[in-house]
Amino acid sequence: MIEQIRAKAQQYFPDVQAIRHHIHAHPELSFKEYQTSAFVAAKLAEWGIQHTTGVADTGIVAIIEGKNPGKKCIAVRCELDALPIQEANDTSYRSQNDNVMHACGHDVHTSCLLGAVRILNDLKHEWEGTIKFIIQPGEEKHPGGASLMIKAGALENPKPEAILALHVYPHLPVGTVGFRAGQYMASADEIYITIHGKGGHAALPHQTIDPIAIAAQVIVGLQQVIARKGNPLIPSVLTFGSIQGGFATNVIPDKVEILGTFRTMNEDWRYQAHKWIKDFTEQTCAAYGAKADVEIPVGYPSLFNDPELTGKAEGWAREYIGADNVKTLDLRMAAEDFSFYTLQAPGCFFRIGTNDGAGHFTAPVHNAHFDIDENAMKVGMGMMSWLAVNALK
Repeated sequence: MIEQIRAKAQQYFPDVQAIRHHIHAHPELSFKEYQTSAFVAAKLAEWGIQHTTGVADTGIVAIIEGKNPGKKCIAVRCELDALPIQEANDTSYRSQNDNVMHACGHDVHTSCLLGAVRILNDLKHEWEGTIKFIIQPGEEKHPGGASLMIKAGALENPKPEAILALHVYPHLPVGTVGFRAGQYMASADEIYITIHGKGGHAALPHQTIDPIAIAAQVIVGLQQVIARKGNPLIPSVLTFGSIQGGFATNVIPDKVEILGTFRTMNEDWRYQAHKWIKDFTEQTCAAYGAKADVEIPVGYPSLFNDPELTGKAEGWAREYIGADNVKTLDLRMAAEDFSFYTLQAPGCFFRIGTNDGAGHFTAPVHNAHFDIDENAMKVGMGMMSWLAVNALK
């Protein structure tokens, strides 16, 4: 079946490339992927694939049954949403929507999944079981489309025994794939702090409660809290990306707003850190006579690749593209809402190389210059298909 899958990946590559160009040129932000969802649904209908639309509003669940469909079910997932970035590339398929761009490769993931749909549908008399395709909204935005798809029943009727997903990786060349068994990516929680002080004249600070000075103490102090209260063997990142307050050189404002993110790879420490962040901020502000509002909405859990499934997937990948082309991935402090699925079923989240090996297509994801060597999609749809049929055994 390897040769059949390779041949069909080559056969369908022009169609998948055209699909990617259309999706890339018409990006939509998280939970607003109405046109993208309609486009994908139209393709599934054209190919005669059983599917349900409107799952978590813009999500889609498609199903292909092979021989003996009740034997086992596995799932494959992709995402529909883009990012609020103005594209800087000059290509025929560049974004036509201002300040919206597929800078994280979700257009590639969706195109590869649709290629795999065609391959697996053509070969459905060659494999046993059921494959469920989860096409989700909002991976880039809290609370994560994966969590909403699960709540909407995407993992039920039938319930998959395993779930797979791929992601572009500009640090690897086309023709390679990367895996990491066990812990792979961090949890991600947003932090919203508002410090309420007392504004006044900058020349009379003793008559005010200066929220800017207090904010400086909070930001510096919280770095020490995380560094000194956390186990140094547990990776953690606390970053503040926005501090807003004030409007003039000679005015002390009434309040300051701080936005940040906390990421770690240990769920117990994650929630301990939430308490330390909240307590330290409130107590520091109180010491200066200010008041703090601290909100830390719980975001994505850390991503754990099932060791058994991932070990098998690495072996299947070696069969498909050769042992030298299968790499071990480093831990990443970035986050992925695929982690919600891995709390429900064993999961394997892997990467496909997307640079051309000659110094092109190396811009990182979430960058205005991100793009791929599209030959990567031959590997992506083929690998997705090959891993899926093997996961059914």
